Amino acid sequence: MSLFNELNAAASASSGEITYVEFPNLFSGDIPINKVAFRIFGINVYWYGVIITAAVALGVLYSLKRAKKAGVLPDNVFDVAFWGTIGGIIGARAYYVIFWNLNPENEYKYTLSTAITGIRGGGLAIYGGLIGAAFAGLAAAKLLKIKFPPIADLVGMGFLIGHCVGRWGNLVNQEAFGAPTAGNLPWGMTGRPYIAEFIREQQTAGIVADGENVLVHPCFLYESLWCLLGFAILHFYAEKFRSFDGEIFLLYVFWYGAGRAFIEQLRTDSLMAGGLKASQVLAVASAVFALILFVYFKKTLNKASGYTMYKDTEQSRLIIGEFEYRAKLEKEKGRAKRALKRVRRDLEEPSAPSVLGGGETGGSDSGENN
Repeated sequence: MSLFNELNAAASASSGEITYVEFPNLFSGDIPINKVAFRIFGINVYWYGVIITAAVALGVLYSLKRAKKAGVLPDNVFDVAFWGTIGGIIGARAYYVIFWNLNPENEYKYTLSTAITGIRGGGLAIYGGLIGAAFAGLAAAKLLKIKFPPIADLVGMGFLIGHCVGRWGNLVNQEAFGAPTAGNLPWGMTGRPYIAEFIREQQTAGIVADGENVLVHPCFLYESLWCLLGFAILHFYAEKFRSFDGEIFLLYVFWYGAGRAFIEQLRTDSLMAGGLKASQVLAVASAVFALILFVYFKKTLNKASGYTMYKDTEQSRLIIGEFEYRAKLEKEKGRAKRALKRVRRDLEEPSAPSVLGGGETGGSDSGENN
C-alpha cells in the first residue's frame, strides 16, 4: 500500500467523515468520498483545503509562466499573487460572514472571534475572494511600483484555472448543488447525507412528491466546465487579439459573471441580500460593467494614436532584457562552479599507479642511475 493510501485509510478510520454521491442515470452504485485527505499530528487535513490549495497553485504557476509574454517579471507576478491570495482568503471569509449575518433566517450569528476561529468549519465565498484579491493585489502593485493592468490579465486567467479546479472541492463537501431536476437529467446527482437531507426537506414542504426519484443539478460541475471553456477561449484570444492591457481581465469578469448569474439561479445554498441572491446580483452587475468597459476601451484605444501595450514599451523590454541577462549569468555561474568542483575533486584524487611501475607520479628514476 502506498503512503498516500495508508494516510487516507488512517483518515477514514479515525474521522468517519464519509459522504456518498451518486449519478444513477450514468452508472449504478454510489461513490464514497472521505472529506479528510490525511492527518498530521492528529489534525485532519481536508480534501477541500488540498483542492483549493492546488487550484491557487496552478493559477499562480500559469501566471508565472506567461509573465514575460505580458511584459512583466515573474517575481512581480508572484509578489502580487502572494498578497492577492491573502486578501482573497480574508475577503472570501468576510463576504460569507457578512451576508450570513444579514439573513434574518439564520439564527446563528458570527462574531469577529468565531468568524476567525470557525473558518475550518467552512464558509468561504468566491466573490468575496475575488474582491479581496483584486484590492490586495492592486495595493501591492502600487506599493511595489509594478504595472498592474498586464498582471491583471494574467490573474484573470489564473482565476479561471482556480475556479475550474477549486469547484471540485464542493463535490467532496457535497455542497453547492442545485435545485431538483425533472429526474431524467443524464448528469443529475444525489447523495448522502446532505443532498438526501435537502430532498427530505423538499418533500416535507410539499415541493416534491414522496417516493419520487429526485436528482439535483451538479452546479459545481457546471461552473467548473464553464470556467474551463472560458480559459480555452481567452487563452486563444490573448494570443491573437489582445489589444490593450487589462482586456483579458475585463473579459474574465464578464465571462465568469455571465455564467455565475445563471448557475446561481439553480443553487439552493445562496447567500441572500433581502429577497435576492447576493452573488447573482453581483455577477450580473460585474458582467454588465466589465462588458461596458471592454467596449469603451476597445473603441477608444484602437482609435487613439500612440497607444502601446506595456509589453511593447521600452521600459518593459529593458526590464525583461535585464532579467534574462541575469538569469543567463546565474546559469553560467552555476556551470562554472560545477566545473571548478570537478577540477578540485580530480586534483585531490591520487593518480592511479602505472602498470609499468613508477608509483603514484607515474615517472621513473632509472635514468638517474645510468
